Amino acid sequence: MAPDVRAVDELREAAEHGRICALAAQGQRDLQRCLAAHPALFAAGPFDAALASSVALAIAFSAPDCDAAELRLTNRAVLWGFALDWQVDHLATSAAEVDQLVRRQLAVAAGAPATANDPLGRFLAEFRADLAAAPAFATLGGAWREAVRRTLEAMRREWHWRTAGRDGLLPLPSLADYLANADNLACTVVNVGHWISTGPDTPDRLDRLVAASDAVQRALRLVNDLATYERDLRWGDLNAILLVADRAVVERELTGLLARATELLDELRADFPREAAYLTRQLGYTSGFYRSTDFWGVA
Repeated sequence: MAPDVRAVDELREAAEHGRICALAAQGQRDLQRCLAAHPALFAAGPFDAALASSVALAIAFSAPDCDAAELRLTNRAVLWGFALDWQVDHLATSAAEVDQLVRRQLAVAAGAPATANDPLGRFLAEFRADLAAAPAFATLGGAWREAVRRTLEAMRREWHWRTAGRDGLLPLPSLADYLANADNLACTVVNVGHWISTGPDTPDRLDRLVAASDAVQRALRLVNDLATYERDLRWGDLNAILLVADRAVVERELTGLLARATELLDELRADFPREAAYLTRQLGYTSGFYRSTDFWGVA
């Protein structure tokens, strides 16, 4: 009797999912080693085993054609973004402290050694040393440093918005200004590092990918905010819903951002099929993930 075609397809699909989850498991083990190696940086509550697992799964399903070695730096870049967000949003107590953090990270990204009292800088220095070993870093290292700068400046800007709004000193930003600051999500900085490790090796090619990544990043900023509104209220974080009169405004804005991102990805696909697929899967996976849960552990 001939095998049932549907059963064969289901078997192959399940096997592929198993392969990707195994890729994620390897990534999770590496991230757990990172958590254990930097106890001063990764607090046990928010940086739990589920966060490491969730990050590794997100990257594995976004880039299933890579192997574990290729995704090691991408996973670690995401972890640095989470650590940076926690330092700025929840540990920094003054503008001077935030400024110092930004200066230190920029110096490390430029190649300076981290200071002894800077666990975040030490983690970034390790990451930079590994990334600099990639052949493409010689030509694209400046693009990565610019992505790091944009992320740091965006997080610092949001800190000032949130602090001034909380203290009644200034109104909260408009939704347009908030979206223009979407680098605070630390998505494009991760993608630039990923492409230096695995993708194009010339700046003009990377520029197109960064533009598409930024479009995806803006959409994911709102995907995140719509899903984590209650948590942001508890933690005192800024959220797009707080900037408008009605949640439906954010939902409509997200619909437009998704359409624009999809359009850019379609235009990119002919010249960069692998990178377009990576961004498309990143957008789809993260949108599905946030329907049920969040990356952060319990603070």
